[in-house]
Amino acid sequence: MKQVKNLLIKGNCIKPIVTDYFYKNNRQQKPIIIFCHGYKGFKDWGCWNLIAEHFAQLGYFFVKFNFSYNGGTPEQPIDFPDLEAFGNNNLSQELDDLNSVLDHVLENNHLQQEINKKKITLIGHSRGGGIVTLKAAQDPRMSSVVSWAGVSDYEDRFPKGKVLDEWRKTGVYFIENSRTKQKMPHYFQFYEDFIANKERLNIQKAVKKITIPHLIIHGTDDAAVPVQEAKNLHAWNPNSELYLLNGASHTFGSKHPWFANSLTFHLQKVMEKTIRFLEK
Repeated sequence: MKQVKNLLIKGNCIKPIVTDYFYKNNRQQKPIIIFCHGYKGFKDWGCWNLIAEHFAQLGYFFVKFNFSYNGGTPEQPIDFPDLEAFGNNNLSQELDDLNSVLDHVLENNHLQQEINKKKITLIGHSRGGGIVTLKAAQDPRMSSVVSWAGVSDYEDRFPKGKVLDEWRKTGVYFIENSRTKQKMPHYFQFYEDFIANKERLNIQKAVKKITIPHLIIHGTDDAAVPVQEAKNLHAWNPNSELYLLNGASHTFGSKHPWFANSLTFHLQKVMEKTIRFLEK
């Protein structure tokens, strides 16, 4: 199996998109999977490398990447050495980054013998689940989309009332990362970008437009994104497939760092269900 780690892809902004490829280097065209991490996430978080290896062993061309403003750097793609970038991230930029990665993979002459351009699946976790859902509705190149513990509404997650007013006044609010203990800035441009691009970033409207196979996986004990959000997605697209994992958490039992060589019980179930879905 071939692994290309920390490849720098140029997107539509100054910061590069740090990207990984996992695949069997056998000159056979393989279905493409592009994976998007979530909020306060990164491509090497927890079990994501194990997930990439599993998909590659099964014959997929697996791509994962750090959003350009996720807070990582080319020199340190793990964790958040660049908090200024983190604070300047927004949802429109994440959608643009995904498009840049997709274009790079499809247009890379060195990969043409390894990829099947007609089979492209997007998988997203948490906030990334919303990003891939939006992209699947907007881009006809996609052949299927999978949401792992994905959000159903971005607007609902913004501060309201006095907290929103204070954010507007000061221009920034901070959230502590419980693992790294960093005070992570969120500049008001994040909210302004959402308001300016509200139609493009409306997950409900996007889900109703999806006509390709659509899988929604969610844990019933998800404390970060309530399971009702998965039920909302399924209600908006009755042709989607909803798979609820009893007792599973937001990260399906995974954490960072992850030292084991095997997936958690719930992530094994996530993988099994996703693979069955893709092989239909």
